[in-house]
Amino acid sequence: METTALQPQVDTADLELRVKSMYRDVAINPHGEYHFEMGRGLAEKLGYEKNDLDNIPPASIESFAGVGYFFDLAGINKGDRVLDLGSGSGMDSFIAALKTGRTGYVAGVDMTDEQLDKANRLVEDFNSDNITFVKGKIEQLDFGDATFDVVISNGVINLCPDKENVFAEVARVLKPGSGRMAIADIVSEVQLPENIVCNSTLWASCIGGAAQEDTYKNKIEKPGMKVIDVKRNTSYGFISKSARGATEKYGVKSVSLLARRI
Repeated sequence: METTALQPQVDTADLELRVKSMYRDVAINPHGEYHFEMGRGLAEKLGYEKNDLDNIPPASIESFAGVGYFFDLAGINKGDRVLDLGSGSGMDSFIAALKTGRTGYVAGVDMTDEQLDKANRLVEDFNSDNITFVKGKIEQLDFGDATFDVVISNGVINLCPDKENVFAEVARVLKPGSGRMAIADIVSEVQLPENIVCNSTLWASCIGGAAQEDTYKNKIEKPGMKVIDVKRNTSYGFISKSARGATEKYGVKSVSLLARRI
């Protein structure tokens, strides 16, 4: 049984500011020191194909801070319409565009201006007119019903306090029957305690917002999706001492999953 209404709440306004600040820095200073790994080394370790990485703008890769690989689950086809939630500097969006080809379409949504500015500059280098990046929040998507074949996201949904609404929006914009969601995210084996859930700094560090994995699955399936596959990303690990401590104590971990729109 879920007890979302009884659980302590993070200060959402403060959280949004902290998340924007952190990922502004990731866009502007991709070689800085963070609690997580970044860049091409991380992407290759997670399982990204070298050929894909070789054919997208390098600057999108240097700001990559994902937590797993999901393109093997997504099954993106030529001509597909793909939505990337929390697209950042665009690495996953550009790879998706390679797979859809020019007959497909990719939209990336992000709320951080600096990430969007960087991604939109890189579109010119990518030399393609089938990809666009727009400002928005993933729990309130500005797209019509049944617009997309595939929704992707990498290490972003854990940052959102209103996960139920995120998944409701995903279900709404996916095509019934064939639409699918392929994502990588941070979850926990046990419910996190109040002192972590109410700490916006730990949320912004991809720790405080990690939902217990069974609860996370229930939130996905509630609006009309079915989880088909889940795999743990054992190659992903946090760097900071506090993050590693949470991993050990509460089973905070990265997973990739595939869900289909019913």
